[in-house]
Amino acid sequence: MSHSSILITKPSKDYELIDSGEGEKLERFGDVVLSRPDPQALWKKNLSKDVWEKADAIFSREGKDGQWKIKAGQKDKIAEKWNVELNGLKFIIKPTAFKHTGLFPEQSVNWEWLKRVLENSDKKEPEILNLFGYTGGATLACAKAGAKVVHVDASNAALNWAKENAELSGLVDKPIRWLLDDARVFVEREIKRGRKYDAIIMDPPAFGHGAKKELWKIEEHFIELVEHCLTLLTPSPLFFLINGYSAGYSALAYKNNLLILEKKFGGKIETGELAIEEANKGQQSGRLLPAGIFARWEK
Repeated sequence: MSHSSILITKPSKDYELIDSGEGEKLERFGDVVLSRPDPQALWKKNLSKDVWEKADAIFSREGKDGQWKIKAGQKDKIAEKWNVELNGLKFIIKPTAFKHTGLFPEQSVNWEWLKRVLENSDKKEPEILNLFGYTGGATLACAKAGAKVVHVDASNAALNWAKENAELSGLVDKPIRWLLDDARVFVEREIKRGRKYDAIIMDPPAFGHGAKKELWKIEEHFIELVEHCLTLLTPSPLFFLINGYSAGYSALAYKNNLLILEKKFGGKIETGELAIEEANKGQQSGRLLPAGIFARWEK
């Protein structure tokens, strides 16, 4: 059984999408408002130019280089980093030279799903493998719900950031293994070791490099990685979640890799889009900003 959904992240205390359009998005992280590019915003902005120009920091790109321009008088407010809370987890926000902030709010709906599946499981401390774990949102959600987690990322900066988020969220003592490694290399080693996991999460980029400069191209390496991950699952797995941000790919492509689980174990597959809902403060709104795709199987 399978179905398609749009999973929507709504405005919350520490995060909201204020407006979007014309290739940009205006967001609030805590009490800091940021303006940055988003190629999915192919529509007109609702709010005036004046509102957008009041952002505390605006990301601009000149050629290949990007930078944040901080509004005069706001440097103390923004500083280098600040904290926000989303779905009961706490995160450090640090605007980067790649326009990112260290938090993908659209993933909060997946964290809710992870919490539900894990809390409904009769397995005590199920073991989860999180590949391309970035700053740890899914890892923290699983750990908080009582799972043991192996968190793998090829970036030392991202790994340290994830550890800081765990400490900030009060989860530093949870059973999490933080590993700086290439996802493909790590999975192959785990197969040789005979290791098994109750569930797997992955968020593969379109292109990247491993911890030792190993090349990753989704069109060349994704199918084999998923195939290898399937062999790492226990005889009674809980779930398999794949997230995607690679332009041009459909959630159906991810779903087709999970059909073998549905055939072997039953359960259900859900696919679709992740989206963020614009805040509605007296403006014509309720629009959804596309923010990625997903496919997930659960027993």
